[in-house]
This record gives sequence, structure tokens and C-alpha cells, in this order.
Amino acid sequence: MALQTSLRAVPVRDREDNDKYLTFALGREHFALNILCVREILEYEAPTDVPMMPNFVRGIVNLRGAVLPVIDLAVRFGRAASAPTKKTCIVIIETQANGEPQVFGTVVDSVSEVLEIPAAEIEAVPDFGMSLRTDFVQGVGKVNNKFVVILNVDAALSMDEMTSLVTRTAH
Repeated sequence: MALQTSLRAVPVRDREDNDKYLTFALGREHFALNILCVREILEYEAPTDVPMMPNFVRGIVNLRGAVLPVIDLAVRFGRAASAPTKKTCIVIIETQANGEPQVFGTVVDSVSEVLEIPAAEIEAVPDFGMSLRTDFVQGVGKVNNKFVVILNVDAALSMDEMTSLVTRTAH
């Protein structure tokens, strides 16, 4: 696996620049993750398939001896999976669950850039007036007169929730 970029996750309390975001595309839509949860970005290599996994789990990869699950973000968000291209990447992310770090890969169609989005340029999640799932979204950033959906990584990629989905689909 060729490494494109290597970033180390550092807790927010130890960093002053928690307004930096890695932007990426899923289809035609642009999303962002706080850079503090991104560990590194890998060139796409097909993960090893694991039987009986939900459709959003593409498989597992070996990252320097650690076996990591790989989640297809598009499928996790209820969209169709994209065929891998030369721009497809696996973004290695670290989240927290019950005070414990959880590391896994996420497939994205392409990585754009690291942007600084000041808090003043981030709007709250709009109220759609219906029971839409908005807990995956931290806010909406305004960048160059365009919107970027900033993900709440701990909610969107909650291992507890993904495990409960697996349990529900198995019964």
C-alpha cells in the first residue's frame, strides 16, 4: 500500500488549530472531517472481504500489523457504492467510544484538501421540520460560496451503532 499522506491524530485539548478539516468527495457531494481525527490517508487497495458483514463494511486491511475494518461511507450514508478509481482513498480515522480509541478505514471517492474553516463560518445543522437523521452532521461550513457538510465522526461512525445494525440484520 502506498502512503499518500500521513497525519497524526492529536486530542483537541492539545491543539490550537481544531478548525482544520480534511475535505473529501462522495459522489458529487463534499464532506469534511476534523483533521484531529484523521490518522493517515492511503491509496486505495481492495480490502480483504469478510463474510456476513453488512453492505457498508468493505472488508479489512492490514496497516503495519493492525487489522482494521474498512467502512464505505457512501453506503453507510444510504447511497450506492462507487466503483474505485485512481482517486479513491482509504482515510484512516480514530474515533472515541466509551473513552476508548477506535481506529478504522473509510473509503472515499477522493480527498480534496485540508481547509481552515473558522467557527464563525460553520452553521448549525438546519431544522428540516421532520424526523430526518441529523446527528451525523456537526454543521455546515461555508467555503468559497459553497457548502461543505462537516461530519460528526463519533456519531456517523459509531461502532456501537454499526454493531447493532449488524445484529438487527442477522435476525
